[in-house]
Amino acid sequence: MVKNNNTGGLPNRSSTCTTKKPANSEDLIPADKPADHSIPAASPELRTTGQGQLGFPDRVYLLASVIFQNNHLEKPAAHRLVNYGKERGLPLPEVKDEEMHRTAYELAFKTLKYQELLEDIMSDSCFYLTQPMPDDQMSLFAVMLYDFQDRKFLPRERHGEEEIVQEVKDVESYFLRFKTKLAASLARCRIKHGLLSIEHILPESVKRKQQRSSSLPLYAWVNTLKSSVDDVQSVLKSAGFLQGKSIGELGGQTFCQDTHCGDTLVFPAQLKAQLYTTKLLSDHTLIIQDKSCSLGPNAVCALLPEGGDVLMSGCFSGLTVSHTASLVAEKHKANSNVKPTVYVCVSDRTDAQREELQQAVATMGSRNVKLIPEVFQSLDNRHKRLQRLRVILLTPKCSVSAVSNPVEFILQENGDTDLLQDLSQSSIAQSKLDALAAQQRKDIDHALKFSKVLAVVYSTCSSYKEENEEVVSRALEQAKARSGQEGEPKRGNFRLSPSPFSIPDHAEGPMKTHPFFMLEPSEQRNGCFLAVLSREPEPVVKEAPNEVLIRANAKGILDRIGSKQRTTKEQHRHTNRTTKPTHGGTAQPHLSVSVHSKNQETMGSYSTALCGHQAFTNRRQSSQGKAKEMRLQPSKNTVSSSFSSSKSESIAPRKSITAVLNTTPRPPATPLARPRRPHQEVLKPVALVLPRVHFPDFFPPQLSRTGCSPSLHYKWRPPPQSVRLPRSSGGLSKDALVKPRPLF
Repeated sequence: MVKNNNTGGLPNRSSTCTTKKPANSEDLIPADKPADHSIPAASPELRTTGQGQLGFPDRVYLLASVIFQNNHLEKPAAHRLVNYGKERGLPLPEVKDEEMHRTAYELAFKTLKYQELLEDIMSDSCFYLTQPMPDDQMSLFAVMLYDFQDRKFLPRERHGEEEIVQEVKDVESYFLRFKTKLAASLARCRIKHGLLSIEHILPESVKRKQQRSSSLPLYAWVNTLKSSVDDVQSVLKSAGFLQGKSIGELGGQTFCQDTHCGDTLVFPAQLKAQLYTTKLLSDHTLIIQDKSCSLGPNAVCALLPEGGDVLMSGCFSGLTVSHTASLVAEKHKANSNVKPTVYVCVSDRTDAQREELQQAVATMGSRNVKLIPEVFQSLDNRHKRLQRLRVILLTPKCSVSAVSNPVEFILQENGDTDLLQDLSQSSIAQSKLDALAAQQRKDIDHALKFSKVLAVVYSTCSSYKEENEEVVSRALEQAKARSGQEGEPKRGNFRLSPSPFSIPDHAEGPMKTHPFFMLEPSEQRNGCFLAVLSREPEPVVKEAPNEVLIRANAKGILDRIGSKQRTTKEQHRHTNRTTKPTHGGTAQPHLSVSVHSKNQETMGSYSTALCGHQAFTNRRQSSQGKAKEMRLQPSKNTVSSSFSSSKSESIAPRKSITAVLNTTPRPPATPLARPRRPHQEVLKPVALVLPRVHFPDFFPPQLSRTGCSPSLHYKWRPPPQSVRLPRSSGGLSKDALVKPRPLF
């Protein structure tokens, strides 16, 4: 059986960025080896022949054994055939080569999938009983046994430059002595279970994922900071590649453009090694990455407004950060004043991981990325660097249950390696699933609390509803309940928005679970889930003009225009002007008759005159002078309504005079805003007959009692005949205007 875990590799993230060159057909010419070589030039340690895999370096076996020890399935004591010891969480041996690191994880993951079969072989061959070995070395024996049977029990070739680990050498010598018994035990197990190959012993779901992983096409996005999609396509065509219309047409040396992400190209799986030997990848113009990692950045780019920033939180690699930064920079490159910034939460990263992320971003040519060491839960819009934050991209830790090649995905996107044992059996433990969903709810709940954020993009690679629809639906309910609480500032609620990606017509497109965007895993791609939560706009409230004036006056910006209330200064000035002390210690209220402001002092002295006839006589000359001044005022400022010929107008002055005589103190009346004058009819002029200036003769009998002296009583006397004023057509006669009688 030929192993297929070395048919490709990850890009060397420690390489430096080269100078940008114009895209041409020379970018596809390999530098050292021919294009049809079966492995990348960056992995000289892994060599293959036509007969199969010759083995791995000792360091790979050692690292794989530690990974298996930390993640193997611990069986009950009654059903335990092999004891691996009780130690868990062992530190991983240091491996500097990225390819060796990935190969060790792949070897450990396959050993986890066949753990039960390998234990049956060790038990049936009596190797575990006849060759006593320490329990802590059984993990090394398990991973080497899987590789040994995969090589058809052929010896491993060594080279002088390779490092020799004594533990690995000892276990390999045991295998060579017992290879016949081990091969016979494997044959008996296959006959017992009726297996054509050992793959048939796996659960159906695991076997289906394993088959898909071998045929998954390559997805590569174009780094628009170095080139354009059209230029890269032209280079590929000039080098002999044919462009197809869909993934179904891929075969041989062809490529096509992805349906959902316009900057992503798709290649057949067999071209992986060839692409890694080209300058398109070495210059970081074309980046190979899973499609599920490209959907989030493309959604963010479509939602980000001009002048806004992006915040990323969760599990992602430097490739995902660089992809997001390149997309938003390309979209807003026309605006030279404000450049969008991509902020990345790295609180859960080690110093080495942060340095690696910064190096990867710098290699891609991204300059608009800034790392935030604070925990995501402690951030909000009050952070000085997040004032322009408008979109949040959440890619939290998930079960990766919708990914057919989980090891490669987890390693490239900094996923949770503790899930390897569950993924090897294609069933996530309920306790782990609940823990993942709880953290996901915390992240999305906090993201919806940002007051200036317009949209939140939530993306996972899980096939469980507990991590997808249920998390989003619960977050929306929590946000709605929080905005309705008393004391909570009113903000627009979030809602599910349609996906920014187009839906293809064929049946393999996104599911009909609207409005969520979901891709089912298939032979053409891994599965993923994406939801866009956008903020609803604030409702527009149309205020009436008077409501606008009231709100503006409350802020003191319109100088009390249209308000019925006076300011504190105006009330104080009005009180000092209208309130006069009297013998009774009371103040007279404002007259309801329209009188000029200069006559208020004269009218205020009326109540004082009621206290005694002698006091009134002493002020007689002063009153005559002021009365003359009143007659010289315009007609709208004189007391004329009390003597009108109309019946309704003759009642109003009596009420006003009664208010003057009333000694009950009242607070100053609030001045009203001058209303718009209604249409008035022109009345005929009348002749005023003024009484003699005798205070007791002015008031009618029903008003004879005053508040100053209850014993005073005055009688009404008709005016003398000698004071009669003639009626004229134009108004008062000249004599009446020149020689008027005083008011008292």
